[in-house]
Amino acid sequence: MASSTGRRPAPRGRPVFVVTGPSGAGKGTLERALLDRRPDFELAVSATTRPQRPNELRGVHYHFLDPAEFDRLVAEGGFLEWVSYVSGHRYGTLRSEIDRIHGRGRVPLLDLEIEGARHVRGDVPGAVTIFVDAPLEELERRLRERATESSGEIGERIELARRQKETAAEFDYVIENDDLDRAVDDLLGIVGSELDRAATVSAT
Repeated sequence: MASSTGRRPAPRGRPVFVVTGPSGAGKGTLERALLDRRPDFELAVSATTRPQRPNELRGVHYHFLDPAEFDRLVAEGGFLEWVSYVSGHRYGTLRSEIDRIHGRGRVPLLDLEIEGARHVRGDVPGAVTIFVDAPLEELERRLRERATESSGEIGERIELARRQKETAAEFDYVIENDDLDRAVDDLLGIVGSELDRAATVSAT
């Protein structure tokens, strides 16, 4: 079931859709379904400082940057958001990705951690933020099924998911992904109504 949190302001720019939510909520599955059904959407390619793997293509899987180049872009405000992981590698979304996708006549789709989604929500005109959620017991089941960590680390991930769930009301829409078909329909409905809304506003 999708719900609006009542936060949505009038669009101020070309739409940019941001999907966020706790680990195990199924964000990637919903995004793939959206991209399959809406060829006018394109997933933004993240930038990273981690080494390129043999099966990866530059500009397709990631924009691979050395640390100095990443630092330069951070200093110049070239990132919408970025994060540093325990591994020491950094990941982020380049502002130029939004321009690139809009330049192709497509709608940008961003898959972000919650903090990154907060940054984009406040920084990008036209940003529509969608929080994908699932019942806690379902999140726990999914995390345990795919986990390679120790039970202690799994417990930490479950506790993090619990805290992340509490942020749902900060975003424009919440989709409860406890039934995939319905969640996909909810996502398609949200993007359709928001694109119609933006088109109406731009025409007035």
